[in-house]
Order: sequence, then structure tokens, then C-alpha cells
Amino acid sequence: MKITFLGTGTSCGVPTIGCQCPTCSSQDPHDKRLRCSALLEEGDTRLLIDCGPDFRQQIMPLPFSRIDGILITHAHYDHVGGLDDVRPFCQFGEVNVYADPIARQSLLKMLPYCFVEHRYPNTPVIRLHEIHPHEVFNINGIDIMPIQVMHHDLPILGYRIGGLTYITDMKTIADSELEYLKGTEVLVVNALRRTPHHSHQTLDEAVAFAKKIGARQTWLTHAAHSIGKHDEVNNILPPHIRMAYDGLVVNI
Repeated sequence: MKITFLGTGTSCGVPTIGCQCPTCSSQDPHDKRLRCSALLEEGDTRLLIDCGPDFRQQIMPLPFSRIDGILITHAHYDHVGGLDDVRPFCQFGEVNVYADPIARQSLLKMLPYCFVEHRYPNTPVIRLHEIHPHEVFNINGIDIMPIQVMHHDLPILGYRIGGLTYITDMKTIADSELEYLKGTEVLVVNALRRTPHHSHQTLDEAVAFAKKIGARQTWLTHAAHSIGKHDEVNNILPPHIRMAYDGLVVNI
């Protein structure tokens, strides 16, 4: 199993429009961060985690083949704004999208033309599945465990898939959820910036959480330009906790 980071940036992306800060003006490709998304592959199965507005740009360089499932963490636009662009993949059959009840209702309102009885020609053929925390579901032999974290006061989903735990946009997590993270080998978790934020973890909070989980590797994602340049941040992190970057491939 491997995970490819398609995007590691926050809702505005990096560089941020109109900004000339050292991160946004950096020529280091590690400092170019599209909106947060990842592709998980095992054998011939491909699972997409979130499908943001940069999906078309992210998927174009990769081989064109079936997407077996799209796992939605939550329905904020930077995580689902690219769902209309799955249209070409419908030639392989309907695209299965998995979301909790809150996100599912949002998607029905956001993409109503995909779910009417008589769809307009060439609209995406999406099958929307409702999932719930701690209820394991299976895609092509891969067990997927949704877990619940809090994005300020909004409950959203993370995913435990084998040795991988993928979490983004988390501010807090209940102690009761930590049982489901035991044995995590590769942790992906959000680190927005260094200063406090009401709905996302800071860098220090993400590092503290990573140490609590104790994974062999932790990769930090969903980073804003204000977190600083990629190499500068890595220089202050423990060696087993690193900043992820767009295009990074990690074997689980």
C-alpha cells in the first residue's frame, strides 16, 4: 500500500493570491501546496481521500484508471470542490463517494444535478454512500475505519486504513477515539500554522499529537503559507515527524 500526497495546502493554497511572503515567493517546489488531498493505492485499487478544487490539476500527471472510492473527510469546499471533475472516470462505471451524514447532506445540496432522477447528459455518475464513525466498510478487500475528530465544533472524519491513519482539519479529538489509532505506523495529520487557530491544530499541537500516537512516521499536511518554508519547518522537527509535500509518495 502506498499514499501519494496530491495536495498538502490549506484552503487558499500556497502561494496565496496576492502574497509576497518568503513562503509564497519561494522557488522551492516543496513550497507549492495545492489543496489537501491524497491517493491511496494497493494493487489495482485506488482510493482518493477528498477531492478539492485542484483535483483536475492533481490527477492529470497520473495514469488514467478507475477510482474505486472517494473518502470524504468533510464537505468544506477545499475538500470537495473538485467532485464535478470526476466525470471522465465515469467511463469505468459509477464513482462511489463515502461521506458521513453531515457531509452527505451538504453534497446533495452542492451537486443536486448529480442525484436527480433524470440527469443532464455528461454529469458525473456518483453513488453516494453514508458512513459512520467506527463502522468498518470494505472496498475491494481493503477495510476502512472512519474515526471522528472535531473541526472546531463540526464533527468530521479521519480514516484508519491498515497501518495508516489520515486526519486533516482537526482541532481536537476525544480520548475515546485514540483506541482506534493504536498501532498506527504512518500518521498523516494537519498542522496549519505556528500561531493559534480556532479550528485547526497549530504546528506545536500537531507535534504533540504525533508524539502521543507514536507512529513510526508522521507527515504533516494542510499547511498555510504562514507556517513557513518547508525546509525551515523540517529543521525544527524531530526526525520522525516531517512536513509532507505535493507529490510525496510514502509506502505504508
